[in-house]
Amino acid sequence: MNILVTGGAGYIGSHTVRLLEQQTGGRVVVYDNMVTGHRHAVKNSIFVEGDIFDSARLADTIKRYDISSVVHFAAYSLVGVSMVNPREYYHNNVVGTLNLLDVMLETGVKKLVFSSTAAVYGEPESSPITEDTGKSPTNVYGRTKLIMENAMADYSRSYGLNYIALRYFNACGADRAGDIGEDHQPETHLIPLVLKACLGKTDKLKIFGDDYPTKDGTCVRDYIHVNDLAQAHLLALKALYAGHESEVYNLGNGNGFTVREIIEAAEAVTGLTAPKEIAPRRAGDPAVLVASSEKIRRDLNWQPEYTDIKNIIATAWNWHKGNPDGFAC
Repeated sequence: MNILVTGGAGYIGSHTVRLLEQQTGGRVVVYDNMVTGHRHAVKNSIFVEGDIFDSARLADTIKRYDISSVVHFAAYSLVGVSMVNPREYYHNNVVGTLNLLDVMLETGVKKLVFSSTAAVYGEPESSPITEDTGKSPTNVYGRTKLIMENAMADYSRSYGLNYIALRYFNACGADRAGDIGEDHQPETHLIPLVLKACLGKTDKLKIFGDDYPTKDGTCVRDYIHVNDLAQAHLLALKALYAGHESEVYNLGNGNGFTVREIIEAAEAVTGLTAPKEIAPRRAGDPAVLVASSEKIRRDLNWQPEYTDIKNIIATAWNWHKGNPDGFAC
């Protein structure tokens, strides 16, 4: 099981690389263009700096390390930016991923675990969301991922590509070791933003909209620990090697928390107060996104280890208080 992890120096990628290195016994190769990744996050890993548009470098890496499967994280993922600059997102997330698929087929690699998103659902009419819930993305980021899910289904039927797409809800937390964690520039995820505000690293935490049709007017999201996401990738890979057919799975805890509830939980964990202010809604933000993950629990026996939101936040706090400037410190 020799695995190429594109975007492996990123947040979810680096946590998944660590687990794969610990538990597969195969060769794990990180392939990242370092636009948003952090070399320190995978400092002990086999590393190739390269872009998914570089067909020759991709093919050379696959052949050199005898790669038999790919875990694909490399994508742009900022919802707000996707609405302002859709060309960049369609180019990178769609054209770039199609190039990766073509190189895989040319080199005989037909096992792929794909990083997708709950954003493919848009504003669902019912909750919790199952894999069969209608897909109508409200933002460009979600549309790019849905396009690629459909493309992979077509590649699977026509070319024998065997894939599992994992639709993440809100990834959060950090490895228990405290040496890797969430460090985005700019940071847009709620939990690290709250913790940075508690540390005095930002002036005020912005709450984007307080007039949503929820119990306190703020958005509701399902938060899933990054190590539980990593475990799902490992299980998906093992399933593909065992002959599992192409499939799509949700990844979430099945519990929703409002923005205000997350802030209160973070303040309780840290013992600090985050200065905050109400800001206008962000374009493309659905009011409620909560997952049903029954399908992956049943099919792949996935069981999230982190189910308590304060425990999840505590792992993130351990990282942030020890690395207040992220990987730059």
